[in-house]
Amino acid sequence: MSENKYKKLFNNSILFAIGNFGSKFITFFMLPLYTYQLSQADYGITDLIQTTVSLLIPVVTLSVFDAVLRFAMDKEYDRKKVFSIGVYITFVSSLCLSIIGLICLAFNEKYVFYVIIILIIQNIQVLFSQFVKAIQQVKLFAVNGILLSFLTALFNILFLLVFKMELDGYILALFLANLISNLYLFFKGNLFQYIEWKNISKALLVDMTKYSTPLIPNSIAWWVTNAVSRYFILIFLGPSANGIFAVANKIPTLLSVLNSVFFQSWQMSAIEENNSGEKEHFYSTVYNLYYQFLFISTSGILLILKPIIIMIVSPEFYISWKYVPLLLLSVLYSSLSGFFGQFYIAAKKTKGLLSTTILGAIINVLMNVILIPLFGLQGAALSSAISFFVIWIFRIRDTKKIVKININNKNTLFNHVFLIFQILSLYVLDGNVMFLSQILLFFIVLIVNRETIIKIIKKIVN
Repeated sequence: MSENKYKKLFNNSILFAIGNFGSKFITFFMLPLYTYQLSQADYGITDLIQTTVSLLIPVVTLSVFDAVLRFAMDKEYDRKKVFSIGVYITFVSSLCLSIIGLICLAFNEKYVFYVIIILIIQNIQVLFSQFVKAIQQVKLFAVNGILLSFLTALFNILFLLVFKMELDGYILALFLANLISNLYLFFKGNLFQYIEWKNISKALLVDMTKYSTPLIPNSIAWWVTNAVSRYFILIFLGPSANGIFAVANKIPTLLSVLNSVFFQSWQMSAIEENNSGEKEHFYSTVYNLYYQFLFISTSGILLILKPIIIMIVSPEFYISWKYVPLLLLSVLYSSLSGFFGQFYIAAKKTKGLLSTTILGAIINVLMNVILIPLFGLQGAALSSAISFFVIWIFRIRDTKKIVKININNKNTLFNHVFLIFQILSLYVLDGNVMFLSQILLFFIVLIVNRETIIKIIKKIVN
């Protein structure tokens, strides 16, 4: 079997690592600034604003950016026509949002206005980024990630630390960083060459919306599974608790970064290999490396969890460590279910995403209503972990209709057992005994997944 597909996946992962190092890690490394300059309530509001934006992006754009990536990578379609349709839909939605934003500003609805301006600027960011990936300008994507991260950090330091603008400064920093990043992508990537307003194909527009429209309810359901806890926390526990939960969510960002690095290159490889006769072997090999790497990474984060919390957050937020382990499991299961979700995308069977995602969303909502009043923030974290676990299991079964993946069930079980022991030791033990148990269990996880470690080292060396 040709090694080119593995080499391309690995090389793209390295490039995405460069781009994601900034765009994802910035939220982690800026935590000291945020937790010292923003109150628990203000930090909770910033989290709610960005959570709301993530819900609305696919809704107001008809999820056209997903169609742009999929169709622009297909040689059957003209990239100029594909991108022009993406720009057209994004432009119309941005125009409508601008009118709503001005009305909100006139009625002094500040928070709604913040949501709208961030929504507009990030709609454009997502569209440009997806198209840049589709036309294989992965290096540009990586450089843009670094630029966006640097600008976000710079403006936050300026507006929060120097000018003491608090919440207003945070939003302004986010807007300006994305604006400059969008201009950089547009001109550096020569994206203006791909826009042909007079040549928009109605037939292609219909095909793209048929593809992307089912992704809208899927995105909403995925958002419900991933983010609705914030609103239940706000209702049951208040904005300060939401601030604590938001900080706790930033630690799993470490795992999200590792996942994003791989996931974006995997998304491209899954589409490219969809018609290959060797796709089942390729998909199985990649999955077994991927899930073991995720378990190792999760175990490593648990090992350094308590020391890192003390180092990066203010004393007001120390308690957030208690909610991190279950949130790490949520990211783990979300990543694994996302892996199988790409099979629907590659096969253009986007309707198949809906059933499992909606099931997970329903479970998460019900669990939040029941568990948050009983267990507080721990109930919210547990609800998220359970819902993503269910999605993962059901997608494993459902995607067998599309492709058969060989899964090492014994290894998966061992990983779960030792990871649960590691989580329990954080709560039950203390001091040096706790730390020694963490080290021991981490090395056991390494031993369980030793074959994957050896393969990864060989790939890097080669």
